[in-house]
Amino acid sequence: MDRRRRAVNDQAASHGSWTPEGETLPAVTEEGVIEALKTVFDPEIPVDIYELGLVYAIELEEGGRVKVEMTLTTPSCPSAQELPSMAEEAIRQMPGVTDCQVEIVWDPPWDQSRMSEDARLALNMF
Repeated sequence: MDRRRRAVNDQAASHGSWTPEGETLPAVTEEGVIEALKTVFDPEIPVDIYELGLVYAIELEEGGRVKVEMTLTTPSCPSAQELPSMAEEAIRQMPGVTDCQVEIVWDPPWDQSRMSEDARLALNMF
């Protein structure tokens, strides 16, 4: 595909498209939400929140609404206020997202077994 056609397709994907019924928003996918969450890093740990296993659930609703349940490594985590808002902001930047709610949950408690293999390698935790 040439550059011009790719640019037009990329623009349509990020801005929706017009139909006789009105503009349609781009589809929000779980994979897209995961990619957005992978841009959010705990300031104290050089691993993103998804690979750390902090994200418990992603729910896609009609109209571009997204709900995420996540936890923190500990209830006394110094990033307790900023990580959920950082996750919410990353998701809100996605094309097609009209609203986002990130909820902190503590059950089940987080433990190292929730981390991906890549996260364990990055943190030297086997």
